[in-house]
Amino acid sequence: MTENLFARLGVYQDDSACSAAMNMAIDEALLEYATFPSIRFYRWHCPALSFGYFGRFSDVADHASARDVVRRWTGGGIVFHGDDLTYSIVIPVSDAVCNESSMSLYEKIHRALVNAFNGIGKRAVVAGGVDFRGIAAAMRTAVSASGYNCFANPVRADVMIDSRKIAGSAQRRTRRGLLQQGSIQGVELENGLAERFAEELSTNCEPRSLPKAVHCRAREIAARKYATDAWLRKR
Repeated sequence: MTENLFARLGVYQDDSACSAAMNMAIDEALLEYATFPSIRFYRWHCPALSFGYFGRFSDVADHASARDVVRRWTGGGIVFHGDDLTYSIVIPVSDAVCNESSMSLYEKIHRALVNAFNGIGKRAVVAGGVDFRGIAAAMRTAVSASGYNCFANPVRADVMIDSRKIAGSAQRRTRRGLLQQGSIQGVELENGLAERFAEELSTNCEPRSLPKAVHCRAREIAARKYATDAWLRKR
């Protein structure tokens, strides 16, 4: 059951809007410090654009004057941020759930989001149903593609409402665990959606504040990585 995916889940409601570089850095720092699974919901201090690790800067360069542009650590295509609800899920390698395949976790997390939408009266579905081979192909496409708009190009296991993509995500797996970053947009984001999503992932949610150590580490990561021109123009 999706509501039991995690036995325990830390929930971070990050109400202080951050720069694109800092948002990415906090997600990475959370993975470094994680001792149990967590979900972080966050906003952006100005209109932003994130693009996947394997993307080409030339595909987003025209937006750099109007948006805070950042290269993600995760894969996938171009995502516009500002009015969306962005989240990250961190699963440390010490947690048994991390042993599940990336494909399985991708689908289960999105199914939990679908349940949350259905709980507030939105008829959401996971695109294509449960087909792990199909999800694998979609994820390979997301990793290799560079210039496509994620929300204009739904793939299998994305979250759909009325045949329109409203949520997608991308992953990064390291020796420390797994990071999944996702964006929910193009739909009303009120009615306690974030809280319902977290509760669909675990019946044992623990509201938490970002530790000072995570903030400090994130500032270091942002300064040496996400905020640098070398990282932005990596490809």
